[in-house]
Amino acid sequence: MSIFTFNAIKILSLATFSSIVSIFIAKFLIDFLYKIKFWKKKARTTAIDGKKADVFLSMHKEKETTVPRGGGIIIWLSMLIIISLIIILNYFFDIWWLKDLNFLSREQTWIPIFALIAASIIGLIDDILVVYGKGKYVGGGLKFRTRFLLVTLIGLIGGIWFYYKLGWSSIHVPVLLNFPSGFDIELGIWYILLFIIVCLASWASGVVDGIDGLSGGVFSSIFGAFAIIAFAQGQIELASFCAVILGAVFSFLWFNIPPAKFYMGETGILGLSITMATIAFITDSVVILPIIGGILVLETGSVIIQLLSKKFRGKKIWLSTPIHHHLEAIGWTGSQITMRFWIVSVVLALLGVSIKLLT
Repeated sequence: MSIFTFNAIKILSLATFSSIVSIFIAKFLIDFLYKIKFWKKKARTTAIDGKKADVFLSMHKEKETTVPRGGGIIIWLSMLIIISLIIILNYFFDIWWLKDLNFLSREQTWIPIFALIAASIIGLIDDILVVYGKGKYVGGGLKFRTRFLLVTLIGLIGGIWFYYKLGWSSIHVPVLLNFPSGFDIELGIWYILLFIIVCLASWASGVVDGIDGLSGGVFSSIFGAFAIIAFAQGQIELASFCAVILGAVFSFLWFNIPPAKFYMGETGILGLSITMATIAFITDSVVILPIIGGILVLETGSVIIQLLSKKFRGKKIWLSTPIHHHLEAIGWTGSQITMRFWIVSVVLALLGVSIKLLT
């Protein structure tokens, strides 16, 4: 068996195993979340600018008070279980292929795993406060400033690790006119600042959650794309990590498609968003991240443009944002939005992969 074949089998097997573990976890998690009524007891009534969100409220009042959040727990919990099982089995059994299943790597997966767990825990705390928060935390979760500082801290740790421990200080710009192989931009210590900015921008993309199956499908295409890129680069441990996430997200989708049993919640969205940012750096794909994650850019951009329009023009461009809520408001069904966004997300992911592999 060639090393290429073995690596492909390793990645696919881990994705399959992750999906099985996630299904098993989901069975128990769903019952638990409904038992503790882990949903926001009151639908949000205001938009991000503080004004009343009449359009959103008319479409989501009932659903937001009966479907629990926190489904993203199965993604990071599956990762922890799989890593732990591999370590434990390797401790008791001296089998070559079992040792090769281990995808822990200082250069490739330490920071993504740290980002996934740290951001997911922050998200889980936010979800808990949204549901059970008292006083100033009622219905709102962690304050924006607190989340901003925590995400900045994760980005700072990641940036320092890349710059000082791994010696990374440049980004690659692919395929541009007279540069068929692209070129590198040396950033020096500013690399750390860029890492923080990309983490914050990725965090903002969390607005993609809210319609059954939407976030899971979008993130599936993103992590699938990065698995292909990492595999092509010979970063097998990173590709395996992406595959484990992909398998877990697939299982999440099984229960999240209409009618959803649960939503990702901040514990899933924040964890996946920040992890996505770190993987973009490890694969040197920061420049094409807006292409691979094009739907996230569209969703976040629609919110920003709406806010600017309301501030400077005194009126809205869309009926509701993120833009998937506008599409709901003009008559698109949730299934139509979800499936069409999935299609666009896959196409953009394939485009981003193609551009990256050309260089």
